[in-house]
Amino acid sequence: MVRSPALFVGDAPGLDFLNSIATPLDTPVDWIEDGDGLLDWLQQARLVPAEALATIRAQALPGELDKVADQARHLREWFRGFVYAHKGRALMGADLAELDPLNRLLERDESFSRIAPAAGGAPFALQTARKWRSPEALLLPIGEALAKLVCTEDFSHVKACEGPACTLLFADHTRGHRRRWCSMAACGNRAKQAAHRHRHKDDHH
Repeated sequence: MVRSPALFVGDAPGLDFLNSIATPLDTPVDWIEDGDGLLDWLQQARLVPAEALATIRAQALPGELDKVADQARHLREWFRGFVYAHKGRALMGADLAELDPLNRLLERDESFSRIAPAAGGAPFALQTARKWRSPEALLLPIGEALAKLVCTEDFSHVKACEGPACTLLFADHTRGHRRRWCSMAACGNRAKQAAHRHRHKDDHH
């Protein structure tokens, strides 16, 4: 199945993950409805190195990746509930208990540091890498993105697009925090056209 490219309008990888199911036109598209979709989405999101994706794709048992995609969707909808419950206000210490499932996922991570060639300046750089022991490891960089969102993003500025049928979420990093749409091209334009039609309808009375 050929999917359109995934949407990355969230301005935060954790929100882009929630936006991996969306209604870009009139029908909902789930970019991670199966194992292949999950691999494609992770590649587009640049959350997993290409060689790790290739290895996992090659070594996965039949149905194994679909099972992980299923877990990813459960994680996504659970986290969406958290974001909807808390967006528009700063997170508080008391909210930590709700994030327990995320901490349990992060505990399974097998990441380690290694010395690797550096891009510039010094010859070496300390790099964080991961042991991709099983397809389930694909959930770990997603968990990390969600954890970073919770720890670094001001939830006062996490918003849902105001488009009537739009489900997209984003972190409003604009100066003055006046962003209202997932993108001007999509919902922003539709709203402008609707307002325009509305104004012109009133002119005829």
